[in-house]
Amino acid sequence: MKLSEDLLKLLSKTYEPSTMINSTFKGYDLAFKTNEEGLPILLFMGKMTEKGSVKGERYARTLKKDRDGNTIKDHWELKGKAS
Repeated sequence: MKLSEDLLKLLSKTYEPSTMINSTFKGYDLAFKTNEEGLPILLFMGKMTEKGSVKGERYARTLKKDRDGNTIKDHWELKGKAS
């Protein structure tokens, strides 16, 4: 499943650094982990279980910057099932 433009806008925002954030988006439960800069780098998308984890798909973000802090590479990749 390819991530929609609306979801990518949500994931392009800056959040609290080094945190796991739970949210919802168009009927899906989301959980994403942020890096030390507050940018989402790991996304779980599906349905929240009773234990608080999300069962569905797992995505990882490739985010590379040059020495000046300019973004060179920024994309999300489906990594498989999340349970």
